[in-house]
Amino acid sequence: MNVPEQFAQWKGAPREEIEWYPTINEDACNGCGMCVTSCGRNVFDYDPQRKKAVMARPLQCMVGCMSCQVWCVYDAISFPDPTRVRDFIKKKKILVLAKKQVKEKYPKAQE
Repeated sequence: MNVPEQFAQWKGAPREEIEWYPTINEDACNGCGMCVTSCGRNVFDYDPQRKKAVMARPLQCMVGCMSCQVWCVYDAISFPDPTRVRDFIKKKKILVLAKKQVKEKYPKAQE
Protein backbone atom coordinates (compact mmCIF):
# COMPACT_ATOMS: atom_id res chain seq x y z
CA MET A 1 0.00 0.00 0.00
CA ASN A 2 1.37 3.41 -0.95
CA VAL A 3 1.47 5.67 2.12
CA PRO A 4 2.14 9.42 1.71
CA GLU A 5 5.53 10.42 3.09
CA GLN A 6 4.09 12.45 5.99
CA PHE A 7 2.32 9.30 7.27
CA ALA A 8 4.94 6.68 6.33
CA GLN A 9 6.49 6.55 9.81
CA TRP A 10 5.30 6.88 13.37
CA LYS A 11 7.94 7.67 15.98
CA GLY A 12 10.59 6.33 13.61
CA ALA A 13 8.79 3.04 12.91
CA PRO A 14 7.43 2.17 9.46
CA ARG A 15 3.66 2.66 9.59
CA GLU A 16 3.11 -0.68 7.82
CA GLU A 17 4.44 -2.45 10.93
CA ILE A 18 1.73 -1.02 13.19
CA GLU A 19 -1.64 -2.73 13.09
CA TRP A 20 -3.77 0.27 13.99
CA TYR A 21 -6.67 1.44 11.87
CA PRO A 22 -10.45 1.40 12.07
CA THR A 23 -12.75 -1.30 10.78
CA ILE A 24 -16.23 -0.44 9.57
CA ASN A 25 -19.14 -2.73 10.36
CA GLU A 26 -21.13 -2.27 7.15
CA ASP A 27 -24.32 -3.62 8.70
CA ALA A 28 -24.20 -0.94 11.40
CA CYS A 29 -23.04 1.94 9.16
CA ASN A 30 -25.92 4.13 8.04
CA GLY A 31 -23.77 6.47 5.92
CA CYS A 32 -24.14 9.54 8.15
CA GLY A 33 -20.70 10.76 7.06
CA MET A 34 -19.29 11.77 10.46
CA CYS A 35 -16.14 9.69 9.99
CA VAL A 36 -15.70 10.77 6.38
CA THR A 37 -16.03 14.48 7.10
CA SER A 38 -14.31 14.61 10.48
CA CYS A 39 -11.14 12.55 10.05
CA GLY A 40 -8.20 14.91 9.74
CA ARG A 41 -6.10 12.24 8.04
CA ASN A 42 -8.52 11.43 5.20
CA VAL A 43 -8.72 7.75 6.16
CA PHE A 44 -12.26 7.28 4.80
CA ASP A 45 -14.04 7.67 1.50
CA TYR A 46 -17.78 7.58 0.86
CA ASP A 47 -19.50 5.21 -1.54
CA PRO A 48 -22.52 7.14 -2.84
CA GLN A 49 -24.06 4.06 -4.48
CA ARG A 50 -24.05 2.01 -1.28
CA LYS A 51 -24.42 5.10 0.93
CA LYS A 52 -21.70 3.87 3.26
CA ALA A 53 -18.34 4.98 4.58
CA VAL A 54 -15.41 3.09 3.10
CA MET A 55 -12.00 2.43 4.61
CA ALA A 56 -9.76 3.92 1.93
CA ARG A 57 -6.38 4.78 3.48
CA PRO A 58 -5.98 2.79 6.71
CA LEU A 59 -2.27 3.50 7.16
CA GLN A 60 -2.97 7.23 7.32
CA CYS A 61 -4.80 6.69 10.61
CA MET A 62 -2.94 8.26 13.53
CA VAL A 63 -1.63 5.51 15.75
CA GLY A 64 -3.72 5.47 18.92
CA CYS A 65 -6.44 7.76 17.60
CA MET A 66 -9.98 6.49 18.05
CA SER A 67 -11.88 9.69 17.33
CA CYS A 68 -14.01 8.25 14.54
CA GLN A 69 -15.15 5.45 16.84
CA VAL A 70 -16.19 8.07 19.40
CA TRP A 71 -18.05 10.13 16.78
CA CYS A 72 -19.95 7.15 15.36
CA VAL A 73 -23.32 7.18 17.10
CA TYR A 74 -24.18 3.88 15.37
CA ASP A 75 -21.17 2.00 16.81
CA ALA A 76 -20.13 1.00 13.31
CA ILE A 77 -16.40 1.64 13.82
CA SER A 78 -14.01 -0.43 15.87
CA PHE A 79 -10.26 -0.62 16.49
CA PRO A 80 -7.82 -3.32 17.54
CA ASP A 81 -7.05 -3.74 21.22
CA PRO A 82 -4.91 -0.74 22.32
CA THR A 83 -2.57 -3.24 23.98
CA ARG A 84 -1.17 -3.90 20.49
CA VAL A 85 0.10 -0.33 20.29
CA ARG A 86 1.48 -0.43 23.83
CA ASP A 87 3.30 -3.69 23.10
CA PHE A 88 4.69 -2.20 19.88
CA ILE A 89 5.95 0.86 21.81
CA LYS A 90 7.76 -1.41 24.26
CA LYS A 91 9.14 -3.76 21.60
CA LYS A 92 10.49 -0.95 19.41
CA LYS A 93 11.75 1.13 22.37
CA ILE A 94 9.71 4.11 21.20
CA LEU A 95 9.69 5.62 24.71
CA VAL A 96 13.39 6.42 24.28
CA LEU A 97 12.56 8.50 21.21
CA ALA A 98 9.61 10.18 22.95
CA LYS A 99 11.80 11.20 25.89
CA LYS A 100 14.39 12.61 23.48
CA GLN A 101 11.68 14.60 21.68
CA VAL A 102 10.41 16.01 24.98
CA LYS A 103 13.94 17.13 25.92
CA GLU A 104 14.32 18.85 22.54
CA LYS A 105 10.94 20.53 22.70
CA TYR A 106 11.07 21.52 26.38
CA PRO A 107 14.74 21.94 27.32
CA LYS A 108 13.91 23.91 30.48
CA ALA A 109 11.86 20.99 31.82
CA GLN A 110 15.07 19.00 32.15
CA GLU A 111 16.86 21.51 34.43
